Amino acid sequence: MVEKLGFSGDCATTAMGIMPHVNTDEALNLAFTMDIPFWPQLPRLSFYEDMYVQAMERFPGVVIDEEHTRISVDTDRFYEEIPEYLEREDETDYFRLSEQYSHVYRRFLSKDLSSYCSVRGQVISPISLTLKIVDEKDKPIVYNDEIRGVAFSFIQKKVNVQYEELREKNGRAFVWVDDPGLEFIFNAMCGYDNNKAKTELTAFFDGIKGPRGLHLCGRPDWDFLLSLNIEVLSFNAYAFGDIFVTYDRVKNFLEKGNIISWGIVPTYYEEFSKEDVKSIAARLENMWMVLEHKGIDRQCIARQSILAPATCNLLNPDKTITVEKSFSLLNEVSLYLKERYL
Repeated sequence: MVEKLGFSGDCATTAMGIMPHVNTDEALNLAFTMDIPFWPQLPRLSFYEDMYVQAMERFPGVVIDEEHTRISVDTDRFYEEIPEYLEREDETDYFRLSEQYSHVYRRFLSKDLSSYCSVRGQVISPISLTLKIVDEKDKPIVYNDEIRGVAFSFIQKKVNVQYEELREKNGRAFVWVDDPGLEFIFNAMCGYDNNKAKTELTAFFDGIKGPRGLHLCGRPDWDFLLSLNIEVLSFNAYAFGDIFVTYDRVKNFLEKGNIISWGIVPTYYEEFSKEDVKSIAARLENMWMVLEHKGIDRQCIARQSILAPATCNLLNPDKTITVEKSFSLLNEVSLYLKERYL
């Protein structure tokens, strides 16, 4: 995995893309306090900074209603625009994230990114996208086989174009797909079969250039998640780590040389106010102890670990304050663990 990613985890810090800031400079400055900087998504700054809106730029049939902050797909328009889309699907520029849809991303790319151990981007997963976006009848587009098929291919190309742009700035770059909706496919009421999802996700990741990563904050079927063809897995370890490490597939995942990004520092004020460096480190070390008992050396785990906040957070009454403090605490935890294991 080190060969493909270009670096080992080594308890480096990164964070999820969505941030509560409305000031681009403040958000970027905070992102650059991470060992692995990322470009922030700022939905409070602009509707176009929303991760779903960004992903749907130029999607055939898309209807973006900025006034009512609504995005959908018009089925008739989809079929009308498909021929033009198919003619242009080999054009790299067609899948670039434009200035209108992310001023922040373009600002990020304008920086000198070469000195960092890695840099990271993100794109919404095709599963979460198609579960969230609806057609003109308010029916999720995941249930239209043709639209869903195009969405998987479309997002795959978006990931690859972003990866190539980031790789030009840092040869160790990677992009993960953000999948907040993945947990819902295991609900019997979903109607999108998880076996079909497994097949389609596998084909999706097969076509991804560079390291393949997936991030989610929810609680899916862990065996499903760990059986995917990915090299980087990011999850909410603060909430679910104790359960996660009991699965045998975690050991198998690490034995392949893959990397786990442990979302370990809470961003909600009530949770954050109860924690410090040693309490967070102890929480994570207890998880690593379970894996150590399964036969994985703790130093090996540390080398294959990235550290992150537990979740994104747009809901704190203090807006950016607790989020910024969580980033600071995350860096302190990282230094503490590096001193102990690396």
